[in-house]
Amino acid sequence: MASATAAIFSRVNRDFCLDIRTAYHYTLRTVYQTRVLIAGAGPAGLTLALDLARRGIAFRLIDAAEAPFPGSRGKGIQPRTLEILEDLGVIDEILAAGSAYPTLRIHLGPFSLRAGSLGGRKKPAERVPYPNLWMVPQSRTESIMRDRLAALGAHVEFGKALLSFQQDDRGVQATLSTGEIVRSEFLAGCDGGHSTVRKLLGLSLEGEALDAKPMLVADVEVEGLGREDWHIWPFAGGSPVALCPLPGTTLFQLTAKAQTIGSDIERAVHRITGHRIVRVSWSSIYRPAVRMVNRFRAGRVFLAGDAAHVHPPTGGQGLNTGVQDAYNLGWKLAHVLSGGPDSLLDTYEAERLPVAAAVLGLSKRLYQTRSIKRRDATDQLALHYRTSSLSTGRPIGNLHPGDRMPDRRLEDNSRLFDHMRGTHATEIVTPEGLRILIRPDGYIANIGSRHFAEYAGQATREIQCTLAHLKR
Repeated sequence: MASATAAIFSRVNRDFCLDIRTAYHYTLRTVYQTRVLIAGAGPAGLTLALDLARRGIAFRLIDAAEAPFPGSRGKGIQPRTLEILEDLGVIDEILAAGSAYPTLRIHLGPFSLRAGSLGGRKKPAERVPYPNLWMVPQSRTESIMRDRLAALGAHVEFGKALLSFQQDDRGVQATLSTGEIVRSEFLAGCDGGHSTVRKLLGLSLEGEALDAKPMLVADVEVEGLGREDWHIWPFAGGSPVALCPLPGTTLFQLTAKAQTIGSDIERAVHRITGHRIVRVSWSSIYRPAVRMVNRFRAGRVFLAGDAAHVHPPTGGQGLNTGVQDAYNLGWKLAHVLSGGPDSLLDTYEAERLPVAAAVLGLSKRLYQTRSIKRRDATDQLALHYRTSSLSTGRPIGNLHPGDRMPDRRLEDNSRLFDHMRGTHATEIVTPEGLRILIRPDGYIANIGSRHFAEYAGQATREIQCTLAHLKR
């Protein structure tokens, strides 16, 4: 008995990390305790983990996979997500790892022509510091986020799948594939389109398939193909075949109907493009669809990212919507875990479910029209929470409660976003007596004369700015 108990506590010591787990011994079983259990270490799970880590909230981040995701899948990072990544402390690495979207090159037999870009070529502006879609292979984005998490003293626990859970009015008890039992106050299901958390809640993804035929996406190294353009063969076997160069690699992302390529990727690509594939780094088959759940919260359990909504790749909305789900949830969980009202967590579903539905509608239209003229439709800067119970006060100029607060160059030449960066809320105070309260996630909470000394359990940071300067 003594040796068995010693072995258990040896394991506790080995696994102990930032989440400050406490181990209890019940009939030779170890129950680990933490504040939040996050299932799924993709972009949504990593975003939530980063936000909780910088707020000092104990958590565990588990993933069923034995190793990090190796593919490029969600390669497009939208302007609003770039702003979030700046706040989370990884924007320099993300910009260094990526590139602007390349120009499309359409191949028609022996001829080819350029046809614009999906990503835009706008110059940074005072209100929008990151105006263009930025391309980074998803595996690299996740790697950068994991490195940041490590710098905050935490890590992803790979090879640990969530098998089951039960919840009561005090918390959630989950069983992992390792045999561990984890007791947490909240569970976040960020575990993708095949989410175990969603299935155990009895929720289903409702919606429709956009194509009866599955699609192939693969990362391939291609001999002799120029990397300046995104190459498209529109009439290859009756459906387009595309090869997009992935920044920071020697790879291209291949997309095509699965039946067009067949079982031999190398032979099919050589036949269609005239170029030889040197290697296939990663591949996956999926069926384009727009689907979502009708609830993002069930008691102490939340869904975020692909666990709650799945998107076709058109428009680059899926990864970005998941990151923004988690960014909305993080500060609310932290406040409630620090003594704030549980009702705050109801605003997660109230705010994010309508946004996800709107974004799915956009993704569907883009998939059906195949248009590359998207302008600002996909940048997610205009998405708002105007109808939220957390949005109060009156509009002033082009500022509206519930909207994203745009960046500003203040009178002292500092950036407003620099003052907003961190876990606090920000209050702009004008000489005219107007006050603008900005939530920790960058959305306007209140416009009026009321002073908020604190918000979501933290002291607000006060910034002085004239009304005329704000209205520029």
